[in-house]
This record gives sequence, structure tokens and C-alpha cells, in this order.
Amino acid sequence: MGKSAKQKGLGNKEAYQRINYLYQAAHLCLQQSPSNPEMCRFYINTMRSVAEKHVIRMHPEIKRSICKKCCMLLLPGITSISRNKKKGERYTVVSCLECGSVKRFPWGKNYQLWVEKPAAWQPS
Repeated sequence: MGKSAKQKGLGNKEAYQRINYLYQAAHLCLQQSPSNPEMCRFYINTMRSVAEKHVIRMHPEIKRSICKKCCMLLLPGITSISRNKKKGERYTVVSCLECGSVKRFPWGKNYQLWVEKPAAWQPS
């Protein structure tokens, strides 16, 4: 594949497909056997290493559904607990049941992810 194809963002198509496959496999594996999370953890670990190797940014929804500490897929009720807090600044708290780590996601009126901002899509 030539340089022009890589500049258009088509160079890592196989890597994106592999990341997608590993994420879906981890999700399915955890839904079928929640008592055995090691296979799911292996798939997520492999997915993260492929993304690092090819320098690929994962979508925020995928990043939000993975525990950074123990590499576990966060499924509400199976591997995580999700709660909404409304005191002061409103946010969602997601707690991992495997390692106990906590993630907080704000959901205020003016809050936007970087990907959703128009500056993210302008060529540099």
C-alpha cells in the first residue's frame, strides 16, 4: 500500500478490524460465561496492545467500557456498578467489581468529548 493510502487513513484497516473483532469477542465471552473473566481480560489486553502498536486512537465509548487497572470489560450488573450523582456537578460513577477502581463521567449541558468538537475534525 502506498503512502497516499496511509495518508487517507486506510493504512490500518486490518488493525481496526482486528480491534473490533477482539472487542466483540470479549463482550460475547463475558456474556456467555461471567464466572470466567480471564478470556475476556486476554482479549482486551490483546486489543490494547494492537492499538498501541499501530498508534490507533480507540473511540471514547470503547475506552469508557474498559477498566484501565485490570483490563476488564465493564458491563453494568456483571463486572461493574453504574450510578448517577446529582450533587453539584452531575456525573456518572462506574465502579469495577474486579479491582474496585472508579471512573467518573460528567454529563453537564456544556460538556463535550474532544471527538465531538468541530476542531477535532479540521485538518491541521
